[in-house]
Amino acid sequence: MNAKIVLLVVGLLAGGLVGYLTRPQAAEIKIGPLSVEVQGDRPAGARGGELTTGQMQHVGIFAVIGALAGFGLGFVADRRRA
Repeated sequence: MNAKIVLLVVGLLAGGLVGYLTRPQAAEIKIGPLSVEVQGDRPAGARGGELTTGQMQHVGIFAVIGALAGFGLGFVADRRRA
């Protein structure tokens, strides 16, 4: 299998996991069409519950950064083989 694809997937998963583990504490309150989200400055605890929009964005950003890093490492690994 291609090293770029493998490292892309590994980076995506690792970034998503890091983003999930470091997501900020948040509470989202919805009253009719009004939605208010409040975030703390510490990582969220291990409590269950749904992810808020801000937390999903946090996890997504980390996943994309991990995927880009993995894809870049895949290019480096392919160049060293040649």
